[in-house]
Amino acid sequence: MKKLTSIGNFKEGYQVQGFYICVEKNLRYTKGGDLYIDLELRDITGNINAKIWDNISELNLKFEKGDAVAISGYIESYLDHLQLIIKKINKATIQYYGRYGFDPVKIVPSSKKDPQKMWESIIAIVKELKNKELQKLIFLIFKSNKKEILIHPGSIKSSYNFRSGFLEQALDMAQIAKKLAPFYKLDKEIVIVGVLLIKIGVLKGIKSGYITDYSKEGNMLGESVIARDIFNSTLKKIKNFPKDSRIKLEHILLSYENNFQPKTSYRPSFPEALLVHFIYKMNSNMNLMERIILDDNEENDFTSIHNHFRLPLLKK
Repeated sequence: MKKLTSIGNFKEGYQVQGFYICVEKNLRYTKGGDLYIDLELRDITGNINAKIWDNISELNLKFEKGDAVAISGYIESYLDHLQLIIKKINKATIQYYGRYGFDPVKIVPSSKKDPQKMWESIIAIVKELKNKELQKLIFLIFKSNKKEILIHPGSIKSSYNFRSGFLEQALDMAQIAKKLAPFYKLDKEIVIVGVLLIKIGVLKGIKSGYITDYSKEGNMLGESVIARDIFNSTLKKIKNFPKDSRIKLEHILLSYENNFQPKTSYRPSFPEALLVHFIYKMNSNMNLMERIILDDNEENDFTSIHNHFRLPLLKK
């Protein structure tokens, strides 16, 4: 393939080719009754509307909404907006297009940290646990889900909502737990295991792909219930798991997001659960604030007020 062009570098008249995510795909008809394909494409630099006017029956079978696609075409202006006219399109896979420069990290918002190194750091933390039942619990859950953990986002629209976000968030919280739990003279190992497990429900609650969405389980049960199910099913493989640890960890999984609202159940009700709750809240909000500041492109000292915090945030 020739030089790849990101959406942020598109200009009218350019002949372009590259790899993008198909965010929307619709078959439509012109006023004259001719069939065409209307698309929205995305990469980490922006979005653009695209059209396929020719070879509709053939090209329509080559890809679906949510696929990464390899495209060649040209840029034109329509109603003062750029749009891409597609001449060739195929579903992009690493197996076939990797040799031509296709890398999901280059088109999907991703962690800036190396997933394999983050994985190794978490494994090192787990190996330090003195409680062998807790250690085995994490190893069973994490190693059986390693493929998903390496790439899964931490959320859809909230904190760590990017490729490998779950892994980055789990590591960040575990490192915080290692420092804070001893300061408060708490059971450090319960806190570490708690923060490693509280988001494990996203592995089944969110469909991970180039476009993320909630699964049926995620919509109908919620991540905390899914996490508890994963936890309990794993315990069946561990003999003589301490009953006290089981109850405490179940409580942490069900209470970590609770904001102490009246008439709500499962509020953190022992010190380690409270610390897990605040580690999660602090870490999530710090990640959100950092992203809001980094994503604001206006040349002002403060961000727009239209953000998660509903405040103008001072830029660094």
